[in-house]
Amino acid sequence: MFEQTFKNIDDILHKDAGCSSELDYVEQTSWVLFLKYLDDFEKDKKTAAELSGKDYSSIIGTEYQWEVWAVPKGKDGKLDHHKALTGDDLKDFVDHKLFPYLKKFKTSAQSPDTFEYKIGEIFSELKNKIQSGYNLREVIHRIDDLRFRSHAEKHEMSHLYEDKIKNMGNAGRNGGEYYTPRPLIKTIVNVVAPVIGNTIYDGAVGSAGFLCEAFDYLKTSKSLTTTDLETLQKKTFYGKEKKSLAYIIGTMNMILHGVEAPNIVHTNTLSENISDIQEKDRYDIVLANPPFGGKERSEVQQNFPIKTGETAFLFLQYFIKILKAGGRAGVVIKNSFLSNTDNASVSLRKTLVESCNLYTVLDLPGGVFAGAGVKTVVLFFEKGHPTRKIWFYQLNLGRNLGKTNPLNENDLAEFVELQKTKADSENSWSLDMSDVDKTTYDLSVKNPNKKDETVLRDPLVILEEMKRLDEESAKIINTIQEMVL
Repeated sequence: MFEQTFKNIDDILHKDAGCSSELDYVEQTSWVLFLKYLDDFEKDKKTAAELSGKDYSSIIGTEYQWEVWAVPKGKDGKLDHHKALTGDDLKDFVDHKLFPYLKKFKTSAQSPDTFEYKIGEIFSELKNKIQSGYNLREVIHRIDDLRFRSHAEKHEMSHLYEDKIKNMGNAGRNGGEYYTPRPLIKTIVNVVAPVIGNTIYDGAVGSAGFLCEAFDYLKTSKSLTTTDLETLQKKTFYGKEKKSLAYIIGTMNMILHGVEAPNIVHTNTLSENISDIQEKDRYDIVLANPPFGGKERSEVQQNFPIKTGETAFLFLQYFIKILKAGGRAGVVIKNSFLSNTDNASVSLRKTLVESCNLYTVLDLPGGVFAGAGVKTVVLFFEKGHPTRKIWFYQLNLGRNLGKTNPLNENDLAEFVELQKTKADSENSWSLDMSDVDKTTYDLSVKNPNKKDETVLRDPLVILEEMKRLDEESAKIINTIQEMVL
């Protein structure tokens, strides 16, 4: 049902003059979806309070509650068309009353780690782009059919929302910024293996795929106590995101996964001077896929000891600095980072291997990221000890990856198993740092164990072929001689 509802909403938005792309569809669906989620969230809180004999004070004022402005219903449980706003009346209410009201929560909330603050922050970043109040009425009608009350419903909704993010990425525009393939994220989380009590950070949070997957991983890692659940909700996941739409989508994604007030901040991470980072600012775990191909202005580069315009290289410096001693990271980066000869790349590799133990490099084939042909690697490192030996794994799939043939978990199963022992195989090997050129710090992927795929023919077969060719040549020569004579 959820999947068909999303398709129907996309069809409605496609007809609306204010929505021109898949990005707009996701953004506009998100704010209406969030308000319906909020209504079900409040109902659950009220029921829980009543069961324990307590009063529940609603977050949202009566006039702005979903069942008052969006879907007022009669005694028969059906939409009351006399009370339900539509057309220009609905659009005016949303634009001039609802959104300004919800924005104010950012200033009236007690603290940034509350659900109220998050409501205010979301609606400070968003605006209603649906120009037709009639189209908006249709969207509301579709979303009202959705339910977020049971665990199964929330689980299905979070997966469908992920699919929408993936489709948005596949649409081609800024695809790499919004969607990292879930099987890859899951693998990175498994290898880094966070535990409850760790603080987990993504400074290029995008759609929050890493934080959502880490939340799912930790939820099932052991039998959770009430304290554990509180820790996961408020003291575990942190992120920063520069772009408004990605910030909204990341926040929504975490909420739909079950993190009630995500600690995601809308800011440019790289605007922070890394020399100002103190111990209190650091995290146990960094999981990230910083944008590749981006270029930063010179004033941003001044925040870093190694000056470079390459966004991903600035992020890598930042991640090294933001990790606690003993902290672990899994970071996706272009594979050219391992071998580039420019001064910034060489200096950054030197910094990485001298300040951190780069214990594993996963070399990925092209096509892992839809719409981006760039080849990437995943760097797994631990801060505080220099690198002595690096274990490499080269993912050789024997097929081309693409939108219709994406990466799956089975593709990465051998890597996950072999990395536990750092075993050598046809696809894996180790590099001793004593063998690395200390002038270039070239760490490029050169698999010494890959079998030669050239098939050598039997010598007797070759001799037979030579004999046959000699006989054919002799016949041709004889024919030519006869013609001349």
